[in-house]
Amino acid sequence: MDDRMPPDEELRNSDAYYHVVLERIPPRAEPAFEAQEMQERVWGRTWGVHNDVGRLRLCVVHRPGDEMTVIDPRKYDSTIAALIDDDEQWYWRDRQGPDIARMQAQHNGLVAALRSEGVEVVYVDGPPGDPKAVFTRDQAIAVKGGAVICRMGPVGSRPGYGRRGEEAYMTRLIAGLGMPILRTIHGTGLLEGGSFCFLNETTAAVGMSFRQNEAGVRQIEQVLAEQGVRLVRVPLTGHSLHLDGCIVMVDYDKAIVNVTRLPYWFLDLLTELGIQVIHVWPTEQKAVNCLAVRPGRVIIAAGCPRTVERLHRAGIETIEIPYDEVHKNGGGIHCSTLPLVRDP
Repeated sequence: MDDRMPPDEELRNSDAYYHVVLERIPPRAEPAFEAQEMQERVWGRTWGVHNDVGRLRLCVVHRPGDEMTVIDPRKYDSTIAALIDDDEQWYWRDRQGPDIARMQAQHNGLVAALRSEGVEVVYVDGPPGDPKAVFTRDQAIAVKGGAVICRMGPVGSRPGYGRRGEEAYMTRLIAGLGMPILRTIHGTGLLEGGSFCFLNETTAAVGMSFRQNEAGVRQIEQVLAEQGVRLVRVPLTGHSLHLDGCIVMVDYDKAIVNVTRLPYWFLDLLTELGIQVIHVWPTEQKAVNCLAVRPGRVIIAAGCPRTVERLHRAGIETIEIPYDEVHKNGGGIHCSTLPLVRDP
């Protein structure tokens, strides 16, 4: 009697089985994760940002709300001409507390301007005691094919106060939209998105300050390196927070710049990259914090006529909106917008 198994059963029970079968199902590294074909196949659309001026398609904002009531008008500090709370980690650049209705009206105007340019706008929630949550730019950074979730610096004395915690709200929103999250800044890394910009599709810059550290910057550098993008570290002066108070791209080859906040070698780098510098008028520094909605067209805060004139002379179109009440919170239009999708 022949007790041998049929040849096919012998194969299935042998150590060689998977080697024989799987050689016919090879993995494919190409096309890359960020390729349009793979993005649409796996993630439903092409996500992310290749540069800072391609036509803006999808943007995240946070409308100021009840969290603004934590700003206490009794906490005025004349030495800094502002309201401030060291424990809860907020400040407000005025003797009076915020006019929330005015803030909301101005924020509504920003959203209306975005939508009039064909931008899809989505809203994100924020911690209940965090008046800085309006500045969505800092919470994540969109790169090719996905997002990097940042890690905020200020930590309040109790949960829900200070900026640490905004990351969780943004993570849930981005994941819910179906956008890939390529990295979450972890460990002791600190990184806030307002200090990051693309100079072109192969060169990015990050402002090094007490709100960004090497541990955080190394992590986004690893993501960018996989995509063939060089990251340039730019030291900021004093207690400057973010790079978007120093430079914002307004066209593929043009940038609005506050020259007093940037090192000379970085200005030389811009020249090497073929980027024309448009200097902000010295008394209109808030104008730097504008937003390109497509190449050569920006949303900018009203009240900066000399800078707007310079932009127009350089061929840049402007959409001017009032934003002065939001400015008292320490940020501007660029700070208040997080692009998730731009045309390459």
